[in-house]
Amino acid sequence: MLKQRPTIRDHSAEANLFARRAFVGFIFILALIAILLSNLYKIQVDDHQNYQTRSNDNRIKVIPIAPNRGLIYDRNGVLLAENKPVYNLEVIPEDVADLPLSLEQVSKIITISEQEKTDFLDDIKHTRRFKSQVLKARLDETEVAKFSVNQHKFPGFSIEARLARYYPFGDTLTHALGYVAKLNRKELNKLTQEDQATNYRATHDIGKLGIEKYYEELLHGQVGSQHVEVNNRGRIIRTLSMLPPQPGSDLVLTLDIGLQQIAQHALKDMRGAIVVMDAKDGGVLALYSNPSYDPNLFVHGISSKNYKALLNPDRPLINRATQGRYAPASTVKPHMAILALEENIVSESTSMWDPGFFQIPNVEHKWRDWKRWGHGHVDVYKAIEESCDTYFYDAAYRLGITKISNFMSRFGFGELSGIDIHEETTAILPSKEWKENRFKESWWRGDTISVGIGQGYWTATPIQIANATNILVNRGINHPPHLVQVVKKDNDIIQINNEEKPPVILKNPHHWQIALDAMHNTVKKVSGTAHKAFKGTNYDSAGKTGTAQIVSIAQGERYDADALKERQRDNTIYIGFAPYNDPKIVVSVILENNHGGVQIARQLMDYYFAANPVNLARNNIP
Repeated sequence: MLKQRPTIRDHSAEANLFARRAFVGFIFILALIAILLSNLYKIQVDDHQNYQTRSNDNRIKVIPIAPNRGLIYDRNGVLLAENKPVYNLEVIPEDVADLPLSLEQVSKIITISEQEKTDFLDDIKHTRRFKSQVLKARLDETEVAKFSVNQHKFPGFSIEARLARYYPFGDTLTHALGYVAKLNRKELNKLTQEDQATNYRATHDIGKLGIEKYYEELLHGQVGSQHVEVNNRGRIIRTLSMLPPQPGSDLVLTLDIGLQQIAQHALKDMRGAIVVMDAKDGGVLALYSNPSYDPNLFVHGISSKNYKALLNPDRPLINRATQGRYAPASTVKPHMAILALEENIVSESTSMWDPGFFQIPNVEHKWRDWKRWGHGHVDVYKAIEESCDTYFYDAAYRLGITKISNFMSRFGFGELSGIDIHEETTAILPSKEWKENRFKESWWRGDTISVGIGQGYWTATPIQIANATNILVNRGINHPPHLVQVVKKDNDIIQINNEEKPPVILKNPHHWQIALDAMHNTVKKVSGTAHKAFKGTNYDSAGKTGTAQIVSIAQGERYDADALKERQRDNTIYIGFAPYNDPKIVVSVILENNHGGVQIARQLMDYYFAANPVNLARNNIP
């Protein structure tokens, strides 16, 4: 059977079908080309900036640059806190594939203690993984050389040269200057809340105590940055641009390092504190608390062993000058005398008989004078210069606690002094309200008696005692104590103007003179309690001694220091100023369970007037 051959019509139909299919295919291809071109346009034009940014992130790196911390000088230009170069081994955690393994391998090249590893792993838990963290600080030249040779084996690890804080005078200034140390998580959170975290992107340390903490914002400066091009291994190829950091401001303190060293040397191994103030403006010339410690231990991270050594009964971490609470003892007797005169409890000419004790009417208990047989007839002058307790027991009893508390608060007792460090306590200025709140008890008449000689519930810090003395010396003018006198920024010098607080105004200004004359007699009269220590000086001084009892002595018994444990012996206090006619300095010395505060005050004044002979008034010694 023969097959039928296709006709011309069949060929035409196939051609039309092919043409239609070819047209559809062509349209489809055009559509794909259009989509491709559209995507190319979107990528190359519309999303150009986005992809360029993502590409730059891969090859351009922004490195924050830490600012140089401001320097700190004493009043004479001596450098007290500087920055020294150190080499640290640092790690960017996100650039390390196997961190534990890398740490072990690095430890085979340079010695890294288990404590350093533990601290490092703990730190990176609380910080961003792209931020460089210190693994080992203060590498020596040998360690730097060893690691540098092998650095190519450890991506993410690098040797960084940084400036670290250094305190050349060590433990001499710790409680005034404070120190800087590693930022912790709490501080980072606080910086974030205060919108300051970006300024600490390259900073590892922050002020922890003292001046370093109080003036952190001024000392820190402003962070800088540089844009660098890096290769696929993270190595910097070139620097594209740089915004230099702004260094922190320099501070010039009121402190005199020479006087500070005299204070340290004078205290030796005794526990206590010394405050020396400029009588004219309240500038603190010396502020020393003993025992002290080396702040450099904290800068690079103190070891557990060294820190535990500081947690001893002598409490070197406490700033006794601003945080130590001591009974002010007889140093407040000049203030008590002024109050008694103001309230007409006593007069300049009246006197009382001192049998060696005081009794409240119809009360058997006796409050003893330090002099067992008494001082005989005592007026206001003799009461101060010989430190008669009985006189002030009687005055306090007749004044009452409310008048005493209200008056003493005007001299800064029971309040922060205003000194420019954060480590300060208000101590206790007792009152009826205070006892009710503290003990849920009423105030008894007998509670007031010991307050009259600066004991009982009354406590004060050495800086409060110095400040109260300065107000007295200046006849009511109140120059709050301060440590910074000048801030230097670039070529600008900013003088710190310490504003005066409201003055203490008396009804009769002559009462100032009575108290000051009596303090002068304390030094100049043979019967004065400070006469022997200041005999033969080439300057004319005045002052007041004080002894604070630590443990109670039974009625009829005598105080015997040798029979008591060392920490149960009396504290001794001395306040003084000089020259008498034109005061330049005020000194406050407190010794725990020891004596000799008057002699230390003389050492301080001897040095001050030898170093500053212009401050010696002519013919000021009668």
